[in-house]
Amino acid sequence: MAEIYLAGGCFWGMEKYLASIPGVLETVVGYANGNTENPTYEDVCHRDTGHAETVRVVYDPKKVSLDFLLTLYYDAIDPVAVNHQGGDFGSQYRTGIYYVDPEDKVVIAASLSALQERYAEPIAIEAEPLCQFKEAEAYHQRYLDKHKRGYCHIPQEKFEKAAQALVNPKDYEVPEKESLKGRLTPSQYEVTQDNATEPPFQNEFFDSFRPGIYVDITTGEPLFSSVDKFESGCGWPSFSKPIDPEVVKEMRDHSYGMRRTEVRSRVGDAHLGHVFNDGPRKTGGLRYCINSASLKFIPKEEMAEEGYGHLLFLVK
Repeated sequence: MAEIYLAGGCFWGMEKYLASIPGVLETVVGYANGNTENPTYEDVCHRDTGHAETVRVVYDPKKVSLDFLLTLYYDAIDPVAVNHQGGDFGSQYRTGIYYVDPEDKVVIAASLSALQERYAEPIAIEAEPLCQFKEAEAYHQRYLDKHKRGYCHIPQEKFEKAAQALVNPKDYEVPEKESLKGRLTPSQYEVTQDNATEPPFQNEFFDSFRPGIYVDITTGEPLFSSVDKFESGCGWPSFSKPIDPEVVKEMRDHSYGMRRTEVRSRVGDAHLGHVFNDGPRKTGGLRYCINSASLKFIPKEEMAEEGYGHLLFLVK
C-alpha cells in the first residue's frame, strides 16, 4: 500500500471525492504542514497556524497509480486559485501535495509540469514533503457520509466521475499510421481509421460472450467488459456501457443522411461504432453498437498476464 496527503479546499468534500476513486482504501482528514503542534479546527480557522485542511489517502498502487490519482485530484480543484477553493477563503484552504516517500517527488514534479502546460497562470499547488499531520476531530471524519446535505464545494457529477475512473489514459499511446497499417488487417484499419462499418453477423465478436474485456485494437486501452455485453439482434457486438465513461468520445454523425451518435476511443481516436438509446432499460437504456474490427478481446484468464489484472473484478 502507499500513501499521499492532498489538500484541496474544505476537507469534507475532498475526502468524499478521493474516497470515491477505485483503488483508494482509506481516507482520513486532518491538518498538515503548519506551524503548531496538535492544532484544533478552531486553531486552523482562526489562529493563523499555517495548516492546510488535508486528506491522508492510502491507496493500492496496483489499482490506481499516483500519477492517475493526481490527475483525478486536479479535476476536483482550481489549480491556479491561491488560498481558496469554491467559496472558501484562507490559507487553510490552499492546495497542496505532501509526500512521505521521496521517490514520489519525481512523479509529482512531472505531473505538475504537465498540468502547468494547460494554464497560462502559475499553478498554485504546493509540492512538499509532509512535515506534520494531525488527524482532525471525529466529527469531521466522513462528514458528508454522516450529513447527506452537508456543505460541499465539489459538484456531485465530480463524485460520480471519480467513482467510475478505472483507466489512466497516460498508460496508452497512439501508434503511427504506418505502424497501424502494418499491424492491422485491412478491415481493422478501414473501420478504425476511415470510419468504415463491417458487415453484420459476419464479424468476430457479434455472438461471442466469453468472460473478459474488449480493448481498443489500436492502443490497448480498455473499453468494454463482457459483463455489459448483450444480445441485441443487430449483428454487431452490443454493450450497455463502457468500462469507464471517459474511455470513449461521442460525436454527432450526419453521414448517409442519418442522425446518429458516433463512438470513438479516447486515446487512439479510433472509430468504434455508434451508441443508440434502444438498449435494455434495466441497464440504462443504451446500446453501444461496436465494430468487432475495432476491438481486441482479452480473455479473463489472460487479463493479469496482459497487464489488465486490476480490472479482473469487472468480469468476476
